[in-house]
Amino acid sequence: MLTADMKSLITTFPLGFVASVNKDGTPNLSPKGTFVVLNDRQLAFGHIRSPGTMGNIAERPTVEINFLDVLARKAVRVRGRAYMFARSAPEFAPLFAVFSGWTGYTDIMKAVVRVDIETASLILSPAYDIGHTEAQLREQYRAKFTSL
Repeated sequence: MLTADMKSLITTFPLGFVASVNKDGTPNLSPKGTFVVLNDRQLAFGHIRSPGTMGNIAERPTVEINFLDVLARKAVRVRGRAYMFARSAPEFAPLFAVFSGWTGYTDIMKAVVRVDIETASLILSPAYDIGHTEAQLREQYRAKFTSL
């Protein structure tokens, strides 16, 4: 189940790295930038350029997804079952409606994928274990990235 903190991180940083399993058992990792939180137990993303991930989901629907707040050094890990709904599926329209603010991307979405969450966890950097605060980490990493 997603907590309020997890939902906030995913909403702020909707780029999720989706791990699925290839036919030969090897991992397939693919970033998807269109994630939305549907509720405490479901996420969705649009299928735009995901032929490998969609093929894997069709045969092996278990996925793991990671979302990262690089400045706060926090992440959300979600594991669940993914279901793809093509534009012709009756489930497509209500799922597609949640992407109304994604101007331009909705025109090229081939399908919507719903992920039914089985487990979700918040992951914190070991920096918190040694006493750093979120404010300190944000300041440190903001300075690091603006110097690039």
